[in-house]
Amino acid sequence: MTSDLPARGAPALIAMDAAIAATGLNVETRERPKLERIIARLLPPGAEHIDDATFRAALCTLRRKPWGSRLMDLTRRAGQVWVTRADAESAAGTVDEPEPDDARLLASLRPVIRARLRDQGDSAQAAVENVRTDLFDGTGRMLSPAELRTLALAAADAFDIADPDTFARQVEESDQRTRNRREEIEQTARARRKEEVQRLREWETKLVPFAEVPGLLRCSHREALRWIAEKRLPVARRVPQKDGQERWEFDPAELIALRPQVQLWRQDRSERATPPAPDMGDRRVGNAVIAQVAALDRYAAHFTTARALKRRITLVTGPTNSGKSHTALDALARAESGLALAPLRLLAHEFRESLTARGVPTSLATGEERIDVPGSRHLAATVEMCPLNNPVDVAIIDEAQMLTDPDRGAAWTAAIMGAPARHLFILGAPDCIPMVRRIAELCGDPIDEVHLERKSPLVAADSPVRIQDLQAHDALIAFSRREVLDLRALLLAHGKRVAVVYGALSPEVRRAEAQRFNRGEADILIATDAIGMGLNLTIRRVVFAALRKFDGTQTRDLNAQEVKQIGGRAGRFGKHEKGVVAVLEGVGSPSFIHAKLSAPPDPQDDLRPQVQPDADIVQAVAAEIGSDSLFGVLVRIRRAVLRRDDPNYRLANMEQAFAIATALEGVEGLTLAQRWVYAMCPVDDRDNGIQRLVGWAADHAAGHPVPPPGTGRLPPAERAERSELERAEKRHKRLVAWRWLALRFPDAYPDRENAEIATTRLNDWIEDVLRQQSTRTRAEMPQMQPRRRGHDRPDRGPRAEDRPRGRSRRRK
Repeated sequence: MTSDLPARGAPALIAMDAAIAATGLNVETRERPKLERIIARLLPPGAEHIDDATFRAALCTLRRKPWGSRLMDLTRRAGQVWVTRADAESAAGTVDEPEPDDARLLASLRPVIRARLRDQGDSAQAAVENVRTDLFDGTGRMLSPAELRTLALAAADAFDIADPDTFARQVEESDQRTRNRREEIEQTARARRKEEVQRLREWETKLVPFAEVPGLLRCSHREALRWIAEKRLPVARRVPQKDGQERWEFDPAELIALRPQVQLWRQDRSERATPPAPDMGDRRVGNAVIAQVAALDRYAAHFTTARALKRRITLVTGPTNSGKSHTALDALARAESGLALAPLRLLAHEFRESLTARGVPTSLATGEERIDVPGSRHLAATVEMCPLNNPVDVAIIDEAQMLTDPDRGAAWTAAIMGAPARHLFILGAPDCIPMVRRIAELCGDPIDEVHLERKSPLVAADSPVRIQDLQAHDALIAFSRREVLDLRALLLAHGKRVAVVYGALSPEVRRAEAQRFNRGEADILIATDAIGMGLNLTIRRVVFAALRKFDGTQTRDLNAQEVKQIGGRAGRFGKHEKGVVAVLEGVGSPSFIHAKLSAPPDPQDDLRPQVQPDADIVQAVAAEIGSDSLFGVLVRIRRAVLRRDDPNYRLANMEQAFAIATALEGVEGLTLAQRWVYAMCPVDDRDNGIQRLVGWAADHAAGHPVPPPGTGRLPPAERAERSELERAEKRHKRLVAWRWLALRFPDAYPDRENAEIATTRLNDWIEDVLRQQSTRTRAEMPQMQPRRRGHDRPDRGPRAEDRPRGRSRRRK
């Protein structure tokens, strides 16, 4: 009888625990007769007698859960905040005493911690760093010096270090040096920012109102107004007023320097009845000298190679599955030289593969990788990597509707204006037509327009779809990583084979999941709007699991373009002759989908393309203001480069670049150009990315090699928790940023081989986790309907890749 109960395994023990809990008895006070009656009901028929050994084993089993909680409390009191609940539960499960004391419980933890730490790295130091990283990723918690010491001593024990106190002291000293360096960087940054702000204020205090301009130039009021309109006099600053007007302010030193020109302007005026008409790229009222140096209001003129080619533009628009890319790639393949620019690294690879399949050798350039094919005259690249100085016969730029994207729109502006191609194909949804026309006008390029229709019909379903009625080749769409994984757990629990795609996954994993779905190895695809571009998918029906999304600022209804772009993935020519777009039951009305699919393109209130400075402009402005501070340069650019009412252009969102520049002020030893590269690096500011980037930059400036981020502990895929999957995704993003920098600073980031190995290992592990087609326990399973979360972290979709926010258009 002693072995009967344990032989029945964990399910029986869990059931027994639940049965006893249902009686309301407390495990610490319950009486043996009552316990025996409950236990007896769980034993095989005929096993009516419970001996002492069986009873003690059952009682120990019932008490292990409280022991785990008690052990967690003991570790927190001891400063071992890095011990996880899984560690405590695992250790408690090894205790077979009916009433263990605190010392016995803590002793049970030692072998568990030794095993965990040895699994965290190949050295005690690596284990310490990986545990610290895991703790921060999971909770945002930074270890105090005392807590770090407990971890160091445990790592020394795990790796059998002879002198644990010395090792712990070394860890503490290294941590203190890091803290001191961080504080020194922050103090220096504050001082330099204060200096730059003071410099700006001193300049602003010297400015004079318009009333003083005639006296400084020795001219009339009317002449001064005319010369401002003719872009001869720079307005240093425009200050908005409450009545909607502007107060113009001028730099007196600039005006005095222009005095010798006054007589020439008068003579020019007398010889002409009217002032010369401004050219296409120069429709502006005068700006400050900084704006003149940056010349963002004449942005098209920066691209001298493109302007010299007298390009011809063909704009090819149409919905998803209308053959836009196929048409343009055929033209590109026939050209002697060419360029294919994609929104994502994944799609750049697909362009390269498509051209190679057509017999055209093609190289590749993305933010974090290069593939050079000897003798190739064609290049596939991400939009931010557009080469600007080597003319080609044909270029294609895909997904032109991204021109309005707040993070990446400026990259499309630069690529469309600057692509050095004699014939430029621009592909996109119909929504992009007005903006592309405006850019062609600013460039002075003739434009032809071609509109393609879908190759297969797309219809809206008349009724909502119950989640249990989802079928093979259906795609279920949510708008946060959490909701995708909740839906995955739900469908797996109901016997469905599932593939998932969301923005935090690397391009390699997204492609692998798409291939599993296309090959029929998964019945249903659950995805965010990351499927909207860059993946070839054989979807029969798109089912929206949400009709609202949190876009980083607010929760709003999906717009027509989003419904068309995502819903348009339904139907595949030659596979599914009709695409169906539906909504999940309980989410919303099918009439919403009907209305959005039939709606015309949303009107665009602002047709001014987004622009931003590049490395050359940053250097020029720095020289003009006499500062090597990137923070100071960007402050001046934000204040002076473009008027808010400039008729042609608007300044792109540069908040992340500005935040990085601000943090980098305290790092001594980097040139302005190097700081600008760091400011363009694709870090995730939600993952402490800027602070980590500053640490890398400090090592770079000090001449120390920057090691690549590690993978950390990767448990067996079949036992991986959701939190461990998220940590792996974060580490992959860090490796993307590290590899991006390694291409630009190979001496400072030398260990590319190990970075590639770590990237591959993470990708493989994440793929293995997502291939698991069962949930771990029913306790983790969500309810039948997915949770409606208004403010889940939004999936960043195609923005979370190898590109920076606001990358320089002139980067090689």
